[in-house]
Amino acid sequence: MTRCGFAAIVGAPNAGKSTLLNRLTGAKLSIVSPKAQTTRMRVLGILMRGEAQILLVDTPGIFAPRRRLDRAMVAAAWTGAHDADLVMLLVDARAGATAAVREIAGKFAARGRSAWLVLNKCDLVAPAKLLPLTAELNAVAPFSETFMVSAATGEGLDVLLDALARAMPEGPHLYPADELTDLPDRLLAAEIVREQIFLQTHEEVPYAATVETETWRENRDGSVRVEATIYVARPGHKAILIGERGSRIREIGARARAELARLLERKVHLFLNVKQRAGWDEEGARLRAIGLEDTA
Repeated sequence: MTRCGFAAIVGAPNAGKSTLLNRLTGAKLSIVSPKAQTTRMRVLGILMRGEAQILLVDTPGIFAPRRRLDRAMVAAAWTGAHDADLVMLLVDARAGATAAVREIAGKFAARGRSAWLVLNKCDLVAPAKLLPLTAELNAVAPFSETFMVSAATGEGLDVLLDALARAMPEGPHLYPADELTDLPDRLLAAEIVREQIFLQTHEEVPYAATVETETWRENRDGSVRVEATIYVARPGHKAILIGERGSRIREIGARARAELARLLERKVHLFLNVKQRAGWDEEGARLRAIGLEDTA
């Protein structure tokens, strides 16, 4: 008997959603950085567990939106939760029941949506604190299941995966067994470049930048030529990204190129261009280019 269904991972920024997706699938599908709000779009991870195909949906962190980009990100998270067969609220156990977490849980309760509670980073928390945290959150929204895991170390993930496999509805598999994601290579390339911007720049620069793959050309020798544009909101951000005599943009390109080559298992020729475009985060076309629906 085959099973197949969508399981959405939702939560506040920096709960570890992308780390969990990557760990469960065994592949780097969603970019990760120590900074909050790194994920901007829904990312699908395809996982086989016995006869069950689990379609994991990594969603942007849910926070109070200010920009059109922010609203589109939060809308993507709630849409992912609404469309899924099962929803997991991932909570940073170190941070506990923050106002943001309680608000998200409260919305599940208000909508009458059953969800699983997954406490992450449990390896960093004294065990005696976990049961009171579970009780506190269940008082906000009655969760049908509770799991205690560490996405970083893998602790508790086998139990979670077995439960997910049992919970998937009966039905045929929607993807070939060897597929890992439905993310197009062009979008993956842009995301890997954006990850390096998050890792190599600071303060508001990563949040004020977006990346679009302009061209993708397959070469006869099996390599690929990728040209991508980084859009920034201010002249100062452009100067920071380029760096002294182009040092920063070369380093961003070098690390992104190496990561892409590893993921794609082929040689990658990556060329980056930086353009200032004030207000790009309020443009519907820019949002659609990075995989978001424009909520206006």
